[in-house]
Amino acid sequence: MWARDYELRRKQAAATLAQSRALLGLSPDGQDDQVDTEKTSLVKQAKAVLEEATKNRARVASLSEEGITSKSERDTVEATYAVALNKYEAALDEARTRQAMLAQRRAELEISQQQLVDTTILAPFDGAVQLRAASAGEYLIEGAPVATMVRTDPIRLRLEVPERESAYVRANQRVRLNVEGDTNEYSGNITRLSPAINEQNRMLLVEADVPNPGSLLRPGQFVRAQIITDERDRGFTVPPEALITFAGLEKVVVVQDGKALEKTIATGRRFGNWIEIVVGLKAGEEVVLEPGSLRTGESVTVARPDSSSTSRPADALSGSWSAPSGKADGLNK
Repeated sequence: MWARDYELRRKQAAATLAQSRALLGLSPDGQDDQVDTEKTSLVKQAKAVLEEATKNRARVASLSEEGITSKSERDTVEATYAVALNKYEAALDEARTRQAMLAQRRAELEISQQQLVDTTILAPFDGAVQLRAASAGEYLIEGAPVATMVRTDPIRLRLEVPERESAYVRANQRVRLNVEGDTNEYSGNITRLSPAINEQNRMLLVEADVPNPGSLLRPGQFVRAQIITDERDRGFTVPPEALITFAGLEKVVVVQDGKALEKTIATGRRFGNWIEIVVGLKAGEEVVLEPGSLRTGESVTVARPDSSSTSRPADALSGSWSAPSGKADGLNK
Protein backbone atom coordinates (compact mmCIF):
# COMPACT_ATOMS: atom_id res chain seq x y z
CA MET A 1 0.00 0.00 0.00
CA TRP A 2 1.37 3.41 -0.96
CA ALA A 3 1.97 6.26 1.48
CA ARG A 4 -0.87 8.25 -0.10
CA ASP A 5 -3.34 5.49 0.84
CA TYR A 6 -2.27 5.74 4.48
CA GLU A 7 -2.50 9.53 4.32
CA LEU A 8 -6.13 9.25 3.16
CA ARG A 9 -6.83 6.81 6.00
CA ARG A 10 -5.37 9.28 8.48
CA LYS A 11 -7.57 12.10 7.14
CA GLN A 12 -10.65 9.88 7.32
CA ALA A 13 -9.87 8.94 10.94
CA ALA A 14 -9.30 12.60 11.81
CA ALA A 15 -12.68 13.57 10.31
CA THR A 16 -14.48 10.81 12.20
CA LEU A 17 -12.82 11.92 15.44
CA ALA A 18 -13.89 15.53 14.86
CA GLN A 19 -17.48 14.36 14.33
CA SER A 20 -17.43 12.38 17.58
CA ARG A 21 -16.09 15.40 19.47
CA ALA A 22 -18.81 17.63 18.01
CA LEU A 23 -21.52 15.22 19.23
CA LEU A 24 -20.22 15.76 22.76
CA GLY A 25 -20.04 19.52 22.40
CA LEU A 26 -16.22 19.64 22.10
CA SER A 27 -14.23 21.64 19.58
CA PRO A 28 -13.44 19.48 16.51
CA ASP A 29 -9.67 20.04 16.61
CA GLY A 30 -9.00 19.83 20.36
CA GLN A 31 -6.78 17.29 22.09
CA ASP A 32 -8.61 16.95 25.43
CA ASP A 33 -11.29 14.29 25.14
CA GLN A 34 -12.51 14.50 28.75
CA VAL A 35 -16.09 15.69 29.13
CA ASP A 36 -18.68 15.82 31.94
CA THR A 37 -21.69 13.86 30.72
CA GLU A 38 -24.03 16.07 32.80
CA LYS A 39 -22.89 19.08 30.74
CA THR A 40 -23.58 17.65 27.31
CA SER A 41 -26.47 19.20 25.41
CA LEU A 42 -28.32 15.90 25.14
CA VAL A 43 -28.28 15.30 28.91
CA LYS A 44 -29.00 18.93 29.80
CA GLN A 45 -32.11 18.91 27.60
CA ALA A 46 -33.39 15.67 29.12
CA LYS A 47 -32.60 16.95 32.62
CA ALA A 48 -34.58 20.14 32.01
CA VAL A 49 -37.61 18.12 30.90
CA LEU A 50 -37.22 15.87 33.98
CA GLU A 51 -37.05 18.86 36.32
CA GLU A 52 -40.20 20.32 34.79
CA ALA A 53 -41.99 16.98 35.12
CA THR A 54 -40.81 16.71 38.74
CA LYS A 55 -42.23 20.14 39.57
CA ASN A 56 -45.58 19.34 37.92
CA ARG A 57 -45.71 16.08 39.82
CA ALA A 58 -45.11 17.82 43.13
CA ARG A 59 -47.71 20.52 42.35
CA VAL A 60 -50.37 17.98 41.35
CA ALA A 61 -49.62 15.88 44.42
CA SER A 62 -50.18 18.97 46.61
CA LEU A 63 -53.46 19.76 44.90
CA SER A 64 -54.52 16.15 45.13
CA GLU A 65 -54.17 16.25 48.91
CA GLU A 66 -56.62 19.18 48.91
CA GLY A 67 -58.96 17.22 46.63
CA ILE A 68 -58.75 19.72 43.83
CA THR A 69 -57.31 17.50 41.04
CA SER A 70 -58.85 14.42 39.55
CA LYS A 71 -57.31 10.93 39.46
CA SER A 72 -56.88 11.06 35.69
CA GLU A 73 -54.86 14.26 35.96
CA ARG A 74 -52.66 12.66 38.60
CA ASP A 75 -52.11 9.63 36.37
CA THR A 76 -51.17 11.85 33.43
CA VAL A 77 -48.59 13.74 35.52
CA GLU A 78 -47.08 10.47 36.85
CA ALA A 79 -46.80 9.09 33.33
CA THR A 80 -45.14 12.31 32.11
CA TYR A 81 -42.67 12.14 34.99
CA ALA A 82 -41.82 8.49 34.27
CA VAL A 83 -41.21 9.26 30.59
CA ALA A 84 -38.98 12.24 31.48
CA LEU A 85 -37.00 10.14 33.95
CA ASN A 86 -36.45 7.39 31.37
CA LYS A 87 -35.36 9.93 28.76
CA TYR A 88 -32.88 11.44 31.22
CA GLU A 89 -31.35 8.04 31.98
CA ALA A 90 -31.28 7.23 28.25
CA ALA A 91 -29.52 10.55 27.60
CA LEU A 92 -26.85 9.69 30.20
CA ASP A 93 -26.31 6.29 28.56
CA GLU A 94 -26.06 7.91 25.13
CA ALA A 95 -23.52 10.45 26.41
CA ARG A 96 -21.39 7.66 27.91
CA THR A 97 -21.63 5.73 24.63
CA ARG A 98 -20.51 8.79 22.68
CA GLN A 99 -17.61 9.28 25.09
CA ALA A 100 -16.50 5.66 24.57
CA MET A 101 -16.85 6.11 20.82
CA LEU A 102 -14.68 9.22 21.04
CA ALA A 103 -11.93 7.23 22.76
CA GLN A 104 -12.18 4.61 20.00
CA ARG A 105 -11.95 7.25 17.27
CA ARG A 106 -8.89 8.76 19.00
CA ALA A 107 -7.19 5.34 19.02
CA GLU A 108 -8.05 4.80 15.35
CA LEU A 109 -6.47 8.16 14.47
CA GLU A 110 -3.27 7.30 16.37
CA ILE A 111 -3.10 3.92 14.61
CA SER A 112 -3.51 5.53 11.19
CA GLN A 113 -0.85 8.12 12.03
CA GLN A 114 1.58 5.40 13.07
CA GLN A 115 0.85 3.44 9.89
CA LEU A 116 1.65 6.56 7.88
CA VAL A 117 4.91 7.03 9.79
CA ASP A 118 5.81 3.38 9.20
CA THR A 119 5.72 3.93 5.45
CA THR A 120 9.02 5.83 5.87
CA ILE A 121 11.97 3.63 6.80
CA LEU A 122 14.63 5.37 8.88
CA ALA A 123 18.11 3.95 9.34
CA PRO A 124 19.01 3.34 13.02
CA PHE A 125 22.43 4.92 12.44
CA ASP A 126 24.42 6.87 9.87
CA GLY A 127 26.00 4.57 7.32
CA ALA A 128 25.70 3.14 3.83
CA VAL A 129 23.43 0.57 2.18
CA GLN A 130 25.38 -2.62 1.66
CA LEU A 131 22.52 -4.66 0.18
CA ARG A 132 19.03 -3.69 -0.97
CA ALA A 133 16.64 -6.58 -0.45
CA ALA A 134 13.43 -4.95 -1.75
CA SER A 135 12.37 -2.74 -4.64
CA ALA A 136 9.84 0.09 -4.89
CA GLY A 137 6.28 -1.24 -5.30
CA GLU A 138 7.15 -4.70 -3.99
CA TYR A 139 4.73 -6.23 -1.48
CA LEU A 140 6.47 -7.35 1.72
CA ILE A 141 5.30 -9.28 4.72
CA GLU A 142 5.76 -7.76 8.16
CA GLY A 143 9.33 -8.09 9.36
CA ALA A 144 10.79 -8.76 5.89
CA PRO A 145 14.27 -7.22 5.40
CA VAL A 146 14.40 -4.15 3.19
CA ALA A 147 18.12 -3.31 3.21
CA THR A 148 21.35 -4.14 5.02
CA MET A 149 23.13 -1.13 6.46
CA VAL A 150 26.78 -0.92 7.48
CA ARG A 151 28.45 1.67 9.68
CA THR A 152 32.07 2.17 8.69
CA ASP A 153 33.14 4.66 11.35
CA PRO A 154 34.08 3.20 13.68
CA ILE A 155 34.62 -0.16 12.03
CA ARG A 156 34.48 -3.34 14.09
CA LEU A 157 37.47 -5.66 14.02
CA ARG A 158 37.04 -9.32 14.98
CA LEU A 159 40.09 -11.33 16.03
CA GLU A 160 40.69 -14.85 17.31
CA VAL A 161 43.27 -15.19 20.08
CA PRO A 162 44.79 -18.62 20.87
CA GLU A 163 43.79 -20.04 24.23
CA ARG A 164 47.37 -19.92 25.57
CA GLU A 165 47.52 -16.16 24.90
CA SER A 166 43.98 -15.29 25.99
CA ALA A 167 44.95 -14.63 29.62
CA TYR A 168 46.90 -11.53 28.56
CA VAL A 169 44.06 -9.92 26.61
CA ARG A 170 41.90 -7.32 28.33
CA ALA A 171 39.27 -4.78 27.36
CA ASN A 172 40.55 -1.30 26.36
CA GLN A 173 43.94 -2.65 25.21
CA ARG A 174 45.28 -1.00 22.07
CA VAL A 175 45.21 -2.83 18.75
CA ARG A 176 47.41 -1.99 15.75
CA LEU A 177 46.47 -3.31 12.32
CA ASN A 178 47.62 -3.25 8.73
CA VAL A 179 45.91 -4.13 5.48
CA GLU A 180 47.71 -5.76 2.58
CA GLY A 181 48.44 -3.20 -0.12
CA ASP A 182 47.96 -0.27 2.28
CA THR A 183 50.98 1.36 3.91
CA ASN A 184 48.87 3.08 6.57
CA GLU A 185 48.79 1.70 10.11
CA TYR A 186 45.49 1.85 11.93
CA SER A 187 44.76 1.51 15.62
CA GLY A 188 41.80 0.98 17.89
CA ASN A 189 40.84 -0.43 21.26
CA ILE A 190 39.40 -3.73 22.40
CA THR A 191 35.78 -3.23 23.37
CA ARG A 192 34.40 -6.74 23.77
CA LEU A 193 35.72 -10.19 24.66
CA SER A 194 33.83 -13.45 24.37
CA PRO A 195 33.07 -14.89 27.82
CA ALA A 196 34.14 -18.38 26.72
CA ILE A 197 36.75 -20.14 24.59
CA ASN A 198 35.47 -21.70 21.37
CA GLU A 199 35.42 -25.45 22.01
CA GLN A 200 36.08 -26.35 18.38
CA ASN A 201 39.22 -24.31 17.67
CA ARG A 202 40.22 -23.26 21.23
CA MET A 203 40.19 -19.59 20.27
CA LEU A 204 38.92 -16.52 22.14
CA LEU A 205 36.87 -14.14 20.01
CA VAL A 206 37.86 -10.49 20.53
CA GLU A 207 36.25 -7.38 19.06
CA ALA A 208 37.80 -3.94 18.71
CA ASP A 209 36.45 -0.64 17.46
CA VAL A 210 38.77 1.10 15.00
CA PRO A 211 38.20 4.77 14.00
CA ASN A 212 37.76 4.98 10.24
CA PRO A 213 36.86 8.60 9.39
CA GLY A 214 38.00 8.40 5.77
CA SER A 215 36.39 4.99 5.17
CA LEU A 216 39.78 3.66 4.06
CA LEU A 217 39.01 0.36 5.79
CA ARG A 218 36.17 -1.59 4.23
CA PRO A 219 33.90 -4.16 5.88
CA GLY A 220 35.01 -7.69 5.02
CA GLN A 221 38.72 -6.90 4.61
CA PHE A 222 41.29 -9.22 6.18
CA VAL A 223 43.97 -7.53 8.27
CA ARG A 224 47.04 -8.37 10.32
CA ALA A 225 46.67 -7.10 13.85
CA GLN A 226 48.70 -6.76 17.03
CA ILE A 227 47.18 -6.51 20.49
CA ILE A 228 49.39 -4.42 22.78
CA THR A 229 49.19 -6.33 26.06
CA ASP A 230 51.74 -4.18 27.95
CA GLU A 231 53.20 -0.92 26.68
CA ARG A 232 56.08 -1.13 29.21
CA ASP A 233 57.13 -4.74 28.51
CA ARG A 234 60.24 -4.81 26.32
CA GLY A 235 61.29 -7.39 23.73
CA PHE A 236 63.99 -7.72 21.09
CA THR A 237 63.94 -7.83 17.31
CA VAL A 238 66.41 -8.55 14.53
CA PRO A 239 66.05 -8.15 10.75
CA PRO A 240 65.20 -11.33 8.80
CA GLU A 241 68.62 -11.46 7.08
CA ALA A 242 70.32 -11.87 10.48
CA LEU A 243 68.51 -15.15 11.16
CA ILE A 244 70.14 -18.53 10.39
CA THR A 245 67.91 -21.59 10.12
CA PHE A 246 69.46 -25.05 10.01
CA ALA A 247 68.04 -28.49 10.87
CA GLY A 248 65.00 -26.91 12.49
CA LEU A 249 67.08 -24.66 14.73
CA GLU A 250 67.11 -20.88 14.57
CA LYS A 251 70.31 -19.00 15.35
CA VAL A 252 71.92 -15.59 15.16
CA VAL A 253 75.58 -14.68 15.23
CA VAL A 254 76.69 -12.18 17.87
CA VAL A 255 80.07 -10.53 18.37
CA GLN A 256 81.76 -11.34 21.68
CA ASP A 257 85.36 -10.29 22.46
CA GLY A 258 86.03 -9.73 18.76
CA LYS A 259 84.93 -13.22 17.75
CA ALA A 260 81.75 -14.65 16.26
CA LEU A 261 79.44 -16.64 18.56
CA GLU A 262 76.43 -18.58 17.33
CA LYS A 263 73.48 -18.40 19.69
CA THR A 264 70.37 -20.57 19.46
CA ILE A 265 67.26 -18.46 19.81
CA ALA A 266 63.49 -18.79 19.85
CA THR A 267 61.52 -16.43 17.61
CA GLY A 268 58.08 -15.00 18.07
CA ARG A 269 56.20 -12.66 15.81
CA ARG A 270 57.33 -11.82 12.31
CA PHE A 271 56.20 -8.60 10.74
CA GLY A 272 57.63 -6.50 7.95
CA ASN A 273 61.39 -6.12 8.34
CA TRP A 274 61.76 -7.48 11.86
CA ILE A 275 61.51 -10.75 13.76
CA GLU A 276 60.86 -10.93 17.49
CA ILE A 277 63.42 -12.80 19.60
CA VAL A 278 61.68 -14.42 22.54
CA VAL A 279 64.63 -16.32 24.05
CA GLY A 280 68.39 -16.21 23.47
CA LEU A 281 69.40 -12.54 23.30
CA LYS A 282 70.17 -9.85 25.84
CA ALA A 283 69.88 -6.11 25.44
CA GLY A 284 72.92 -4.55 23.89
CA GLU A 285 74.37 -7.68 22.25
CA GLU A 286 75.71 -6.94 18.78
CA VAL A 287 74.09 -9.11 16.08
CA VAL A 288 75.72 -9.68 12.70
CA LEU A 289 73.27 -8.46 10.08
CA GLU A 290 74.42 -10.79 7.24
CA PRO A 291 76.34 -13.68 8.82
CA GLY A 292 76.65 -15.71 5.61
CA SER A 293 78.99 -18.65 6.42
CA LEU A 294 80.40 -17.03 9.57
CA ARG A 295 80.93 -19.58 12.36
CA THR A 296 81.71 -19.54 16.06
CA GLY A 297 85.28 -18.56 16.86
CA GLU A 298 86.04 -16.65 13.68
CA SER A 299 87.42 -13.15 14.14
CA VAL A 300 85.06 -10.27 13.47
CA THR A 301 85.86 -6.62 12.98
CA VAL A 302 82.94 -4.36 13.95
CA ALA A 303 82.49 -1.42 11.62
CA ARG A 304 81.70 1.85 13.37
CA PRO A 305 78.66 4.04 12.54
CA ASP A 306 80.72 6.23 10.22
CA SER A 307 81.23 3.29 7.87
CA SER A 308 79.16 0.45 6.49
CA SER A 309 77.80 -1.48 9.51
CA THR A 310 78.10 -5.24 9.67
CA SER A 311 76.55 -5.60 13.11
CA ARG A 312 74.23 -3.70 15.43
CA PRO A 313 72.53 -4.10 18.83
CA ALA A 314 69.26 -5.98 18.99
CA ASP A 315 66.32 -3.56 18.80
CA ALA A 316 63.72 -3.31 21.55
CA LEU A 317 59.96 -3.21 21.02
CA SER A 318 56.86 -2.96 23.16
CA GLY A 319 55.28 -6.17 24.35
CA SER A 320 52.33 -7.21 22.23
CA TRP A 321 50.51 -10.20 20.82
CA SER A 322 50.18 -10.46 17.05
CA ALA A 323 47.07 -12.04 15.58
CA PRO A 324 47.74 -13.97 12.35
CA SER A 325 44.75 -12.29 10.75
CA GLY A 326 41.45 -10.72 11.56
CA LYS A 327 38.42 -9.43 9.75
CA ALA A 328 37.06 -5.90 9.74
CA ASP A 329 33.28 -5.75 9.86
CA GLY A 330 30.86 -2.89 9.50
CA LEU A 331 28.22 -2.60 12.19
CA ASN A 332 25.39 -4.33 10.33
CA LYS A 333 21.74 -3.78 10.84
